[in-house]
Amino acid sequence: GPSCYLDQVPMRMQVLSFCHSTTARFSLPGLIIFFITCSVHRLESAQFKVVGPNQPVIATVGEEIVLPCHLSPKMSAENMEVTWFRSQLSPFVHRYSDGKDQYGQQMPEYQGRTELLKDGLTNGNIALRIFNIRPSDEGQYSCFVHDEINYEEALLKLNVSASGTAPHISVEDYQDGGIRVVCRSVGWYPQPEVLWRDASGQYLPSLTETNSKEANELFDIENSIVITENSHQNLSCVVRSTHTNQKKESTLFYISDAFFPRANPWMVAMWMILMILAGFIGITIYLFKIKGKLTAELGWRKLAAPLKKENVTLDPDTAHRHLLLSEDCKSVKRLFTRLDLLDNPKRFEYERCVLGYEGFTSGRHYWEMEVGHGGYWAVGIARESVRRKGEIIFKTEEGIWAVGHWGNQYLAGTYPRSPLALNQVPKRIRVSLDYEVGQVTFFDADKGVLIFTFPPASFAGEKIHPWLWVWDLQSQLRLCP
Repeated sequence: GPSCYLDQVPMRMQVLSFCHSTTARFSLPGLIIFFITCSVHRLESAQFKVVGPNQPVIATVGEEIVLPCHLSPKMSAENMEVTWFRSQLSPFVHRYSDGKDQYGQQMPEYQGRTELLKDGLTNGNIALRIFNIRPSDEGQYSCFVHDEINYEEALLKLNVSASGTAPHISVEDYQDGGIRVVCRSVGWYPQPEVLWRDASGQYLPSLTETNSKEANELFDIENSIVITENSHQNLSCVVRSTHTNQKKESTLFYISDAFFPRANPWMVAMWMILMILAGFIGITIYLFKIKGKLTAELGWRKLAAPLKKENVTLDPDTAHRHLLLSEDCKSVKRLFTRLDLLDNPKRFEYERCVLGYEGFTSGRHYWEMEVGHGGYWAVGIARESVRRKGEIIFKTEEGIWAVGHWGNQYLAGTYPRSPLALNQVPKRIRVSLDYEVGQVTFFDADKGVLIFTFPPASFAGEKIHPWLWVWDLQSQLRLCP
């Protein structure tokens, strides 16, 4: 297996350079001109860092926002390549190259909505303005700068908010010996918090809550509570943004006792019968679910039980310089700074990827990954010939079969990407490879539930490796033993 500790050590600086090795060939005037040229070259090749904000940037839906980013030390960025992107360098949010904006591979959802602030380029200011903010703009951004020699990047987070309408309180119906009161509000982002409060300021538990996401990506909320006679007569409904703590409030005043229902023996008996009937139906449904789950479990085991469980480790020679592998080469996480590692043809240069050390040319294999919650990550397989240098789109045509989590949704690496409708968030994902059939399948390893199956492929005798991608600083992936 590979030695992660020995491979992830800094490179030694080369002692000899062209400028040092050729000084004996020139006359005195020639040497003066030569040393000036070398000094200018060293100045032009100066190292730089890309600096972004330490705190999330907050934007409002429908308005514009400037994402700050600059070079340190201060220097001109006019002749550099500046790329703002989300999870991959391509397609991008905005790109500036060769002294002008480039829109050839811009993400469709940002077309006509971005502007690089060129007034500050001479001072190293590479801020990006986004117009007409949408809820889908929320998430992490990378400010990536590349000159002829160096490249650096900074990460920043954009939080998007929208303040909805003032709550509307209505008295709906009789329920549970009291009166059901409903609070409604529309046009919020993200999903707001809804609280009920009585006249003394005490918060009350709600009965039900319904949230719906409209075509404009904003949330409409409906929250209900049951009030009983002589209790909580003055009610306030408070809707509060989780991003900005901005809140809107409405109050329902006194309801006369005459409106509250009185107990009826016949009604009590009817409710008892209904409760017994509901319990019987619930038990019947539960038994059917148990039977269905056992059937599904047997079917899953028949499909997902490969011949061999693999003890996969990660290959440090392929790991991007922003990825740190554990000493046992079983886990990987993203670093803010770039490691100074030896370059080699196997290492991923742009995308934050790493391959498994083991490769397969036949048979049926599986391994499992701990993926945690949220973040930006993907797991799967890749051909050994997968591109290591330059931008990659995660799709089968590029030699990658993967599923992952991008921001707030799970996706399969098709092109365009396929959203995954998951009833439960997986903590461990099983990757199953049937080489001869060309089948790549993903399961929730804890629940035994199928996540996604790619159409059969032909690997044409090429070696296939486990493949991982980690983009944000919060995500960490680990291979299960």
